[in-house]
Amino acid sequence: ILSLGLGVASIRNDKHASDDSFGLVALSSVGPILTVMILGMFFKTGGETSAFIPGETATTRETWLQFSDAASGLPHYVKETAFALAPIVIFFVVFQAFAFKLKTRMFVKILVGLFYTFAGLTLFLSGVNVGFMPVGHFLGGALAGLEYNWIIIPITMLIGYFIVTAEPAIHVLNKQVEEITSGAVPANAMKTGLSIGMCVSLGLSMLRIFTRAPLFVPKIFTAIAFDSGGVASGPMTATFLMPFAIGVHNKLGGGGAADAFGVVAMVAMAPLITIQIMGLIYKIRLQRSEQNNNLDKTDDTDIIE
Repeated sequence: ILSLGLGVASIRNDKHASDDSFGLVALSSVGPILTVMILGMFFKTGGETSAFIPGETATTRETWLQFSDAASGLPHYVKETAFALAPIVIFFVVFQAFAFKLKTRMFVKILVGLFYTFAGLTLFLSGVNVGFMPVGHFLGGALAGLEYNWIIIPITMLIGYFIVTAEPAIHVLNKQVEEITSGAVPANAMKTGLSIGMCVSLGLSMLRIFTRAPLFVPKIFTAIAFDSGGVASGPMTATFLMPFAIGVHNKLGGGGAADAFGVVAMVAMAPLITIQIMGLIYKIRLQRSEQNNNLDKTDDTDIIE
């Protein structure tokens, strides 16, 4: 989606093209949010959260069978991934035949990339649903069961700070932001800002579970901020931190299922604030730079006179 936005904006020659190249991820997030809210009008929850507990296995063969089970293992996610990637592949092949006319080397390179994407998503989804999500649940429950369970707040903040680097979409966003701004917004600055935002948001999320308590910047930063929120709450974050929070909630004897959720929303919200602050700093520095340039020009004129 990020690349699609940049590609569409690249055909425009006006000065606002770079500003409008971001924001598609945010718009893509609106649909699921509205859908779930509408579903909430018709369905009522039981008030309890379910644990992500895998089936018991006695041998490595039984463990492998869980991953290869046709209903919830590798074959199931092969079908899901193929179904998800099929429209992209079909559109690409059709446009290659009638419009793109890419050279054979580039065409093969893209096909290899699609194969890696297919294989990676299939293995990732299988591993997440069979083994990775229970890790988050068990770890959250174990930390919450400690005598000084408040320590889970700084630990979660630390996990949040470093988990950003594992998000594939974060790397894509940071690279494209650096390219579209010609290095004015470095990828490392984006990564650090998102890590800090994630750290703060997860700390607040854990604090909410414990307590059960329910800027004017350049236009491009607003769009980048919304995309940052979307990519920060990607597969690595959602599949680990949500079960982690549910494990904490269950161990602490939470009052309702609502307290266990909201972590991903906090993660999506914090980058919006962080990137907006970065945009404000960028604007201030730009104004100072322009002022310094004006002073330099004045000095040159004085010398000539």
